[in-house]
Amino acid sequence: MLQAGLREGMKVGDFGAGSGHYARAAAAIVGHSGKVYAIDVQEDVLKHLKLNTHERHEHIIDVIWGDIEKPGGTHLRDASLDAVVLANTLFQIEHRDGLLGELRRVLKPGGKLMVVDWAGSYGGMGPSQEQVVPEHAMEELFITGGFHKVKSFRAGPHHYGALFTAP
Repeated sequence: MLQAGLREGMKVGDFGAGSGHYARAAAAIVGHSGKVYAIDVQEDVLKHLKLNTHERHEHIIDVIWGDIEKPGGTHLRDASLDAVVLANTLFQIEHRDGLLGELRRVLKPGGKLMVVDWAGSYGGMGPSQEQVVPEHAMEELFITGGFHKVKSFRAGPHHYGALFTAP
């Protein structure tokens, strides 16, 4: 989360929040003056996230059942977010143009987008080899989609990461 440059008071979207690891980490940084929107298409995953959110973060994290691949699918207002985290999700995205459009819609101009995804297939850990989105393909997707690349970073032994700013 340090790579994204999050600060107290920011409004952050965790797109494809899953278990909520990144949402909880963001909540610890943005504090009670900020807000984290944990968005996922799997309603049962969100229920689990909500049940397992520590009481100190329960008023910071809002769980939203939504589709990050559809226009308006996140149910967030236009230009309402300072940052979005897209972690371990890109390999699952079917409608990439829809995702790009929703990211551009909800991020403030110059807002931050942190992408973390699997660098490969690791024998049953992570996606299958054919689902892996190589780092260069991820960069091309977001740069072609209008985002400005700020930097790349290692996100652990099995993941790559990149930070972009919104147009």
